[in-house]
Amino acid sequence: MAALIIGFSRRLNQLAGWLAMGLILYITAHILLEIGLRLFGHSTFVLDEFVGYGVATMTFLGLGYALERGSLIQVKLLVEKLPARWHWLPELFATLVALVTFTILALAWGKNVWRSYQRGTLSDTLAETPIWIPEGMVLLGMVLLCLTLLGKALALLAPNNNPQGAH
Repeated sequence: MAALIIGFSRRLNQLAGWLAMGLILYITAHILLEIGLRLFGHSTFVLDEFVGYGVATMTFLGLGYALERGSLIQVKLLVEKLPARWHWLPELFATLVALVTFTILALAWGKNVWRSYQRGTLSDTLAETPIWIPEGMVLLGMVLLCLTLLGKALALLAPNNNPQGAH
């Protein structure tokens, strides 16, 4: 079961990583387009809005990908004081706390996304973007992070991943 969740999570995180990379390219292209247009007295009038949506989406879509690859900052001051055979325990605790926290956040955010969708809430800008779209992308990133945290917790509990066996 753990291997299935971890494999599924890895594939989704890889896709999310590619989407985040595509957003970096989009943001760069949009900024360059805006610079070029402004040289001739024109504008897209949506640079701030769309780049903001892109940065938020890219950040949240990249969280699971970064966690999976060990790229998030971890403070292991307490872990290093424990014998090596017990390192998994505080890591499991931190993973479970993060999982519960982000699950609660994702559920609350999901309600917000659904409310925005039902009400047809639009941005107060020229583009009148349906707000549920960028909010939904942030929610997707949170769900992917929760899935990645679940996989990490299951891997830490697996008998072959720590010296003490399943706990």
